[in-house]
Amino acid sequence: MTEMASSGVDLTTAIWRRSSYSNGDGGSCVEVADGLTGVAPVRDSKLSRGPVLTVTAPAWTSFVTAMKNTPAPQAS
Repeated sequence: MTEMASSGVDLTTAIWRRSSYSNGDGGSCVEVADGLTGVAPVRDSKLSRGPVLTVTAPAWTSFVTAMKNTPAPQAS
């Protein structure tokens, strides 16, 4: 994969990992690239060559923490 995010972050050597909360049938999956200083690139795993949302590492940490601490909505 050779790509450059519009933010200027070089993602050519990014190692992506899928969310452990993604379902097993390939839908509703997000991936995040680890090991990039100060940023957390996020993408849809079904669109590996598609757009990448790049957020600051502290913003990503806050988001993940909030999701872990928020109860899932109940089906009605």
